[in-house]
Amino acid sequence: MLQIDTWKRVLVWLVCVVGLLLALPNAFYTRVEQSNDARAAIELGNDTPEMQAQAAQWPSWLPSSLVNLGLDLRGGAHLLAEVQVSDVYETRMEAMWPEIRNALRDVRSEVGTIRRQPSEPDEIRVRISRPEGMPRALEVVRGLARPIQSLTGAGATDIEVRAEGDTIVVQLSEAEKLASDDRTVRQALEIVRRRIDEVGTREPTIQRQGTDRILIQVPGIGSASELKEIIGTTAQLTFNPVVSRGTDPDAPAGIGEKVVPSIDENGVYYTIEAAPVVTGEELVDAQPSFDQNGRPAVSFRFNTTGARKFGDYTRDNIGAPFAIVLDDEVISAPVIQSHIPGGSGIITGNFTVEESTNLAVLLRAGALPAGLEFLEERTIGPELGQDSIEAGKVATIVAFAAVLVFMALSYGLFGIFANIALLINVGLIFGLLSLIGATLTLPGIAGIVLTVGMAVDANVLIFERIREELKSAKGPARAIELGYEKALSAILDANVTTFITAVILFAMGSGPVRGFAITLGLGILTSVFTAIFVTRLMVVMWFERRRPKTIEV
Repeated sequence: MLQIDTWKRVLVWLVCVVGLLLALPNAFYTRVEQSNDARAAIELGNDTPEMQAQAAQWPSWLPSSLVNLGLDLRGGAHLLAEVQVSDVYETRMEAMWPEIRNALRDVRSEVGTIRRQPSEPDEIRVRISRPEGMPRALEVVRGLARPIQSLTGAGATDIEVRAEGDTIVVQLSEAEKLASDDRTVRQALEIVRRRIDEVGTREPTIQRQGTDRILIQVPGIGSASELKEIIGTTAQLTFNPVVSRGTDPDAPAGIGEKVVPSIDENGVYYTIEAAPVVTGEELVDAQPSFDQNGRPAVSFRFNTTGARKFGDYTRDNIGAPFAIVLDDEVISAPVIQSHIPGGSGIITGNFTVEESTNLAVLLRAGALPAGLEFLEERTIGPELGQDSIEAGKVATIVAFAAVLVFMALSYGLFGIFANIALLINVGLIFGLLSLIGATLTLPGIAGIVLTVGMAVDANVLIFERIREELKSAKGPARAIELGYEKALSAILDANVTTFITAVILFAMGSGPVRGFAITLGLGILTSVFTAIFVTRLMVVMWFERRRPKTIEV
């Protein structure tokens, strides 16, 4: 006999109701989106009557999660950037020079005087005046090597040291270069993500492609140039000792020194030591503020290591100028007036409020470890995105109409039950997409259209099996029961194999392929649920009420 326990009936309808409620906000997309934005602004302190009115457009007791629209549906910007990983080598060697210099000074009696020589960006050359002390010098410098913390570099060290006559040559090892390249791209990926998140864009796609490239897609942003402005600034902040100040951009600089311009003082150039005392990587916070004269500024705070180095330097160099350098330009070069032990300070300059805020955002997000070269940039207008949405709507409606008509004509009342389950199925798909915060793309819409066609396959198997059982002169109740039981294995086999394909597409693919895989996978889950449970429950409820002697499928 056809029997379904009451708790099972309640559970099936409860799942359907919850799924449709989760999908409901997508039917009022613009209104819910404005309400969500207004509530977020109110939480940040922008509590105005206008914001309150926008927030009230959607009841707070209803679900408000939306399916995020991808780049091809909403419009936005697309960038493909290549990370200049070799830039890091020179920075690493410059940072290592003070350590090498101090180590060799400790054994000056054995190696004599030391002098840095011109060299390639990825190496340091140091000449010693006592060649007979070369074995001792090599031993000391090799003692500075550190083991590489990566699987590919297990057992290797980060530097290679060799002698060329009376000159010590220090280079990064090949294993360290590989590890450094990977770290650089990962760090650049994370910093790009932070900078875009600071601006508050919706559901950006930021992912690594190949060994040294980053794909960036941000829906809803005006243009690719606007996106480049957000992420294109390197924001390399360093604090460097000042050697001299002048007006000649071609002034001779010694080994380990460089000449950089001043932002505020036109025509003024500073010669600074290339090796910084502290870098922006040791910043833990940066906030827009105002100086003692009420002018916009940026306050900053170092971590423990940075605070110690900053404090020690200011203690030992009172009265000396100290350059604050951003992307090889001097923001300001104040004279150290006193010891600054707390690891915090303030950057002043001719900032506007907007400039100080943007600088704080860049510093807080962190410095890009290397430059980015944009290989591809594309702007997709919202009109094109709207056209894609309309095309997707038309395709979905046509697929729906064709399937609904076919099922109704082929299976009569049972086909109508399948059609109702199909409508619930699509609602459940959107409910799940909203629940997990998925991004819907044009291939995702294709996945939904495909699901509409596939969703009735299970019902077709069941209904055809019921037809076969009716031909065996079994009663309608027994035919329905056997139809669902015997079709179950075929339904599960077909959908499990397709679901495995969707999982593989999601794991191996990226971008639009993943969007297709998500909607296809969720569609398989919801279509199996609606076919096995929802249509069966509707058929059982109808049969209990009518008690027909014969049925037409």
